[in-house]
Amino acid sequence: MTSQPQTVPPPDPDGPTADILAGLTAVLADTLDVEPGRIDPRQPFQVLGVDSIFAAEFVAALNARFGTAVTAAALYDHPAPADLARHLAAAGVQGRTGASGTSDVPAGSGADAVLAELRDHLAATVHCDPAELDPEADFPLLGLDSILAAEFVAAVNRAYGLTERPVTLYDHPSLGAMAAYIAGAAPGAPEAAGSLAAPDAARSDLTRDEVNALLDAVRDDMLTVDEAVTLLTPRPA
Repeated sequence: MTSQPQTVPPPDPDGPTADILAGLTAVLADTLDVEPGRIDPRQPFQVLGVDSIFAAEFVAALNARFGTAVTAAALYDHPAPADLARHLAAAGVQGRTGASGTSDVPAGSGADAVLAELRDHLAATVHCDPAELDPEADFPLLGLDSILAAEFVAAVNRAYGLTERPVTLYDHPSLGAMAAYIAGAAPGAPEAAGSLAAPDAARSDLTRDEVNALLDAVRDDMLTVDEAVTLLTPRPA
């Protein structure tokens, strides 16, 4: 008798895992900019094209949708969408959630109130006292690298019902700037809360093609995220 290779069984079409898998697949498809039907949930994330950059974006969007606290490391422990969906279902995650991009910012929340909450989230992410965080200091100076940035943005998304990606921190590079952005966008402009500022807004002398080439270089591991940010930073006059 020959042994058959083990395969991941399909989820119960009527069970909670199926709902979670459908939502997870939609998030992954959006991250990779492909049609959901092209994603085989039994294939490993790496085979599907999820590199370290996409992994950070994917878990941030996933956490915003399901209200979870998944980290990029979970993609190694649960290496395929079907595996991750089962893990989330076993953890009690509900498959049918509210629409992403809906703001839950309490009425009357101003930049000061948002700043206090953002400071708490960032302190939890970088493991320090909130009082130690200068609201005007750039995020990298506060200890935020590309991986921690994804975790921080995921926490912000859960708190405010947003669908931001880590790149938002480049457009709003400090706690104060991020608080002003959320306070201004979330209460009265939900359509702006889930949007991304155009990457080429950082440098007026770069064309869209040049910015896209930089992003491609990061995805191909030819540049680090920090190197790309340096190139996108406006030059002093």
